[in-house]
Amino acid sequence: MCGIIGYIGKNKALPILIDGLKKLEYRGYDSSGIALQINNSITLIKSKGKIKELEQKIFNNIDNEKNKWQATSGIAHTRWATHGKPNEANAHPHLDCAKKIYVVHNGIIENYQELKEHLISKKHIFTSDTDTEVIAHLIEENYKDDLKESLEKMLKLIKGAYGLAVIHSDEPNKILAVRHGSPLIIGIGNNETIIASDIAGIVNHTKKVIYLNDKEIAEITNNGTKIFNFENKEIKKNIEEIEWDIEKAQKQGFPNFMLKEIFEQPEAIVNTMRGRITDDNNIKLGGLDNIIDKLKNIEKIIFVGCGTASNAASIGEYMIEEYAGIPVDVDDASEFRYREQPIDKKTCVIAISQSGETADTLAAIRKSKEKNVLTLSIVNTVGSTIARETDAGIYNHIGPEISVASTKAFISQITILVLLTIFLGRQRKMTISTAKEIVQELTELPQKIKKILELNNEIKTIAKKYYKANNFAFLGRKYNSPIAFEGALKLKELSYIHAEGFLAGYPKHGPIAMIDKNFPSVFIAPCDSVYEKILSNIEEFKSRDGKIIAIANIGDKKIQKTSDDIIYIPKTLEMLSPILSIIPLQLFAYHIAILRELNVDQPRNLAKSVTVE
Repeated sequence: MCGIIGYIGKNKALPILIDGLKKLEYRGYDSSGIALQINNSITLIKSKGKIKELEQKIFNNIDNEKNKWQATSGIAHTRWATHGKPNEANAHPHLDCAKKIYVVHNGIIENYQELKEHLISKKHIFTSDTDTEVIAHLIEENYKDDLKESLEKMLKLIKGAYGLAVIHSDEPNKILAVRHGSPLIIGIGNNETIIASDIAGIVNHTKKVIYLNDKEIAEITNNGTKIFNFENKEIKKNIEEIEWDIEKAQKQGFPNFMLKEIFEQPEAIVNTMRGRITDDNNIKLGGLDNIIDKLKNIEKIIFVGCGTASNAASIGEYMIEEYAGIPVDVDDASEFRYREQPIDKKTCVIAISQSGETADTLAAIRKSKEKNVLTLSIVNTVGSTIARETDAGIYNHIGPEISVASTKAFISQITILVLLTIFLGRQRKMTISTAKEIVQELTELPQKIKKILELNNEIKTIAKKYYKANNFAFLGRKYNSPIAFEGALKLKELSYIHAEGFLAGYPKHGPIAMIDKNFPSVFIAPCDSVYEKILSNIEEFKSRDGKIIAIANIGDKKIQKTSDDIIYIPKTLEMLSPILSIIPLQLFAYHIAILRELNVDQPRNLAKSVTVE
């Protein structure tokens, strides 16, 4: 959450910083700010709201003191609010009393309150409600003509997670960047250096990067970049090259990233599978080559993830238990670290995270590694912290996902879990004929998804009937029970409507009391092994005057008797049906949000990468 961008080089910093903020806005968009430095003078401008508000404020001032806008260094930030309301006073950068030190910060300072009280007792004056401001005042308190030295003293006092970029008016053309629990990347260009909390902020300018690890400080000047650990020992870091197609991050004619990414899902499956299925229908996962023997001996798998990633993991639980015979648990990563579980060397913990930076999931991995447990990751962002800290992993390879609410990453995660199921199953009890059948059906899914996407206008028509509803229930069984939760999540994220996902057999134990003519329900009801059961569940809701929207297989006429609206999807294997059944629910949530005139790419209160606990 939150986005940091910094620049030192030969070009004007302002347009580069603004462009970087726009690329990072999906990480937070409550407020933003920029600090530009020329010699010993720093110009600060901040604004509540999205980047366009800051841009307009800068435009309104551009004719005043034109020289200050020619700066070739500076730092900037877009905020997702944690401490303090989203307003201009709480926007970053934050300053010290003398207005010489400027700080941008991602993360949370856990002991900021006691530090703030101590600083106030020493006559420091605070102007915001944030935890970040204590950093600027602590540096000021320790400053003696050496920003790096005072920064190091400050780091010994704060507790929590943070990514920082700091400048000082008395030390021009220098940015200090610090990482501890919140990602920072340094882009190395042609006589220029860019700092960002995400590759998206860098890729327009260079593909050569240095990844900072926890407890590392970067000192960036016009002469280059030096990296130090917290013991002030200089570290030699490799410059790596990132692969990211800039064109993939553009809307390409779609009205927003959300719809574009929904329609990219056939391609996402193809890209996820590419090079991973052999001619004899075995699975080749290159990221697991070094641990194949260890995987043969595992007796339990624990998936950790949050939100959409956790829903994908729940589908993987059904797959792996049925086809590989390995017991599986799915833990919400935010609670995993607080449970004392009996895990050992025959347990494998698998983290799922689109960004690879999810703070809760990273904490779960670190706890697992303390117990010498094998750890794997399924992430989309190459070089992300989770990818680097796990023992092995599998990349999605689907390009950037910009819209905050995940769609194509979810489909890719399920696809990887299918491949992993075959991989583990073939190590155990799965026959080659079963593997061949799954692979064949998997390769046909992109075309089947395209058929569902052709129903876009039909789904929009259904959305028009229901977009004013204030409550929804989503229900499914077996493989599609996680889709009920994911469908409800998408509707909540995009439209702010109260929506709940249920195991379809559960409502009779309480929640069915809510159902009436004003409480529509969405049932995921493909023709699978629990089809007759879910028809009975639909009858229970229909007899309470509930409005029923059904996701059903093409040719199913029986479901017409109890459903008010039906979205027909192609049939596939039961284990693969979630990949098809989620598509209409994504489109349904999308169209309801558009009809309610909401921003589908940047839903309120949310951010793409959740880097705070």
